[in-house]
Amino acid sequence: MSKAIYPGSFDPVTFGHLDIIKRSAEMFDEIIVGVLNNSAKNSLFEVEERKDMLIETTKGFDNVKVISFDGLLIDYMKDNNISVIVRGLRAVTDFEYELQIAQSNRKASKGNVDTVFLTTSIEYAYLSSSIVREYARYGTDVSDFVPDYVEERLKERFRK
Repeated sequence: MSKAIYPGSFDPVTFGHLDIIKRSAEMFDEIIVGVLNNSAKNSLFEVEERKDMLIETTKGFDNVKVISFDGLLIDYMKDNNISVIVRGLRAVTDFEYELQIAQSNRKASKGNVDTVFLTTSIEYAYLSSSIVREYARYGTDVSDFVPDYVEERLKERFRK
């Protein structure tokens, strides 16, 4: 059985993320979407809220499992017999950053981890969670960027 993990902060999940999840689910028998608590980022939603949004928005995928974890990705992968990381790329600047991480993960895992890069579909190449958060913060319509469920969660968050 081929298994891969798609890690990220997903704060919030966007149509760009779902594009990568859908395409990965067609390539692998099982995709684990790993919601990370990135201490370097100031998150809008807590890990469990982000996990809930992903579970809701990936209901139609039989081979997608959503989890959250702390610690190093390569440690989680080793403990769960996963050897492939899926990452989405929007632009060359993403590649430079992701390449460094991919090479570090491969080295730290003693060659047991590979990274597969998927370029984001052109209609989502501009899209990022930070753009969505900024628009939502000021009441701009984000329905072209996120599923309805996520849009409602954003509206609730910024009403507070």
